[in-house]
Amino acid sequence: MPIIARIRELQPELLRLRRDIHAHPELAFEESRTSDLVAAKLAAFGCQVHRGFAKTGVVGTLRSGDATRSIGLRADMDALPIQECNDFAYRSIHDGKMHACGHDGHTTMLLAAAQYLAETRSFEGAVHFIFQPAEEGHGGGRVMVEEGLFDRFPCDAVFALHNKPGLPVGQIATRHGAMYASSDNWDIHIQGRGGHAAHPHLGHDPLVIGAEIVLALQTIVSRNVNPVDSAVVTVGFMKGGTTYNVIPDGLQIGGTARSFRPEVRDLLERRLGELARGIAAANGATATLDYRRRYPPTVNHPAETTFAVDVAAEICGLDNVSSSYPSSMGAEDFSYMLNARPGAMLWLGNGQSKGGRFLHSADYDFNDDALPIGASFLARLAERFLARAA
Repeated sequence: MPIIARIRELQPELLRLRRDIHAHPELAFEESRTSDLVAAKLAAFGCQVHRGFAKTGVVGTLRSGDATRSIGLRADMDALPIQECNDFAYRSIHDGKMHACGHDGHTTMLLAAAQYLAETRSFEGAVHFIFQPAEEGHGGGRVMVEEGLFDRFPCDAVFALHNKPGLPVGQIATRHGAMYASSDNWDIHIQGRGGHAAHPHLGHDPLVIGAEIVLALQTIVSRNVNPVDSAVVTVGFMKGGTTYNVIPDGLQIGGTARSFRPEVRDLLERRLGELARGIAAANGATATLDYRRRYPPTVNHPAETTFAVDVAAEICGLDNVSSSYPSSMGAEDFSYMLNARPGAMLWLGNGQSKGGRFLHSADYDFNDDALPIGASFLARLAERFLARAA
């Protein structure tokens, strides 16, 4: 595996850096320590450092030669509101906060690529190292784009890596087209008529109505969505009632809806409202739907995906790269950057997770063996995209 030799030399420092970030997790738009660390490292490498995008975002720019061509490489920095249950020495020092999605590794790999590129300058043009806050449900990528990220730092293409548990270390995978689904949140509010639990016939029980609605929602994907399309409607919670012998007046049901195509997204929203209102009306109650569209689908661009797969094959070997890996019903706010600029996102193998540990679990940890692989891939992306003219 042709990992860049200089990056291999940096591995002990990368391990220390990644574990330091892991021990000091920060939530969305609160990544002050991480932002300070990133900015200091970029400045020490000789990058132009720009701060303040999406509050805690950092962009480092490295230029070589007079060419105007440019590339963006993005890493996310935020952690999750999870109580870590690992017992290793670098576990989170902050209760209720944890790097359970590997963003500590993403940040470290991009810093390593920046250091290598700053030392070698074996490219012609500009590399923009984009360190993004608030990926975990708060849309930091959207905010950066809306605040003019690509106006200030024009990118001919933009790329990102995300670690993938279950994919062996030393492998990289992606796909053309939709890689992650859209992610929307919804709430159904049922207004019935409560009363004494001993006399249910005198009211309109919102809990029974809610149970009917929850069951009916399962037919949206199975009976309304074309079987060749993928979609998910999941109920996450039901809130209503306060005690054993009282039927409440109201009930709230909340959940998520995910899909890949705009037409399916529209269908999910429409049917959620129709079923909720219809079932409530049939039982003498009312229901309203609050549907909130959040992350759009993450859609890779054809030419940039092909290019990235070719670079991945150089680093990992052709047999260790997949360009048709199954898409995920998860969501990513790198989607906003891909909506603004051509590019691609790829998965980096994190190995078989001990005990089935997966992303967002309280015992997750980024695999340090993947650091030089991901860093080499990001660095080589920039070098080949900005190759000097012969």
